[in-house]
Amino acid sequence: MSPRILVVDDEPGIRQALKQVLEYEGMDVRGAASGGEALTIYPELRPELVFLDVKMAGLDGLETLNRLRALDPGSVIVMISGHATIATAVEATHAGAFDFLEKPLDTDRLLVTVRNALSHAQLVGENTRLRDTVDRRHAMVGESGAITEVKALIAAVGPTAARVLITGENGTGKELVARALHLASPRRDRAFVEVNCAAIPSELIESELFGHVKGSFTGAVADRPGTFEQADGGTLFLDEVGDMSLSAQAKLLRVLQEGVVTRVGGSKAIRVDVRVLAATNKDIGAEIAESRFREDLYYRLNVVEIEVPPLRNRLEDVSLLVAHFGETLSAGGGLPRKQFADDAVRRLRARPWPGNVRELRNAVERLLILSPGKVVTGADVSRLLPGGDDAEADGRSFETFRQDTERGFLLKQLKENDWNISETARVLKMPRSNLYKKIERYGLSREST
Repeated sequence: MSPRILVVDDEPGIRQALKQVLEYEGMDVRGAASGGEALTIYPELRPELVFLDVKMAGLDGLETLNRLRALDPGSVIVMISGHATIATAVEATHAGAFDFLEKPLDTDRLLVTVRNALSHAQLVGENTRLRDTVDRRHAMVGESGAITEVKALIAAVGPTAARVLITGENGTGKELVARALHLASPRRDRAFVEVNCAAIPSELIESELFGHVKGSFTGAVADRPGTFEQADGGTLFLDEVGDMSLSAQAKLLRVLQEGVVTRVGGSKAIRVDVRVLAATNKDIGAEIAESRFREDLYYRLNVVEIEVPPLRNRLEDVSLLVAHFGETLSAGGGLPRKQFADDAVRRLRARPWPGNVRELRNAVERLLILSPGKVVTGADVSRLLPGGDDAEADGRSFETFRQDTERGFLLKQLKENDWNISETARVLKMPRSNLYKKIERYGLSREST
């Protein structure tokens, strides 16, 4: 497809001259005689490149530039003028213009600018598509009360500089929460650096976090910055922070207190500006009691705590998650696009999901690969997933059993706490809003007991 170019100039001769030159180069060219006409044409045409005259009657070029950039921040615009000044060029550049050409236009310079601008437009488009793909892959999917409460916390805490401790079982999506916090912050365009503290040997974790100087230990053949330096200006996510050695904890505490790091084997203090997010699946209180985690570090990390609910507490989100994984795996993983029948989703909701959302994603991927038809059925779920013949032989009866069990358990807890909702939610480690929804869903009341 030919590149689409919009030429905006109130002189018909300029529009026609540019049109002839660019069409000869195989481009699709449209003209606009005013800024207002350009703003009308742009949304329909979506040109890869705009040539925009500075001096025009009515809406001038600089104002048109600002409005086009507001309409499409990714627009690539080259300003042209027969009355160019340095001040005008600087103003246009600050407003987002890609380049500035003087009239009369030199054909060779014009074509070089076109090639450069189209290459830039292609790069901007690829970056946008890549970001959209990454955003979809790391989206927090769900509308249940439990996940809605997590999203509300992210919206409140994300724009601040507060440190956040993210807790929850394996596979619940703690990394997604960390990425969402980063994207909601003023640091979203800077680095997001992740460190899995459990995957790095204890003798190397300090080098990973703080860097090292050449010769500081065997294998240190060159100076190397640590992840704190790599994340400077951005966000550092310490996953499984509960597995960090006590020695590394002490150095981490110093960085959080003073905002400086010292590389292993070095003496120079390096100042860093990093927002630290941490996550763990461990009971940090128990770790502190056993002297395996520093209490002072815990309070530094835990300015705000976000607990990610297990999938069994948000089973109403299963259908949305299945659709999301089906779409992303088909689009990015080269898997066939298939629909999930209602009985398949029902049987998926009936499963216990000890591996949480991560296990569900793997299950969807297996079903897309191994189910024979264009529609994944309940029979496919029973046949292809572990435990299917037993647990999912009758998805509805399993679900009924699960709901009856949960209803009885909640009734017992409410009775033991004299129907004090806040205290019951605290004992269950469940958001009050989630508990209220379950009470309403199961029709619970004091008379039920």
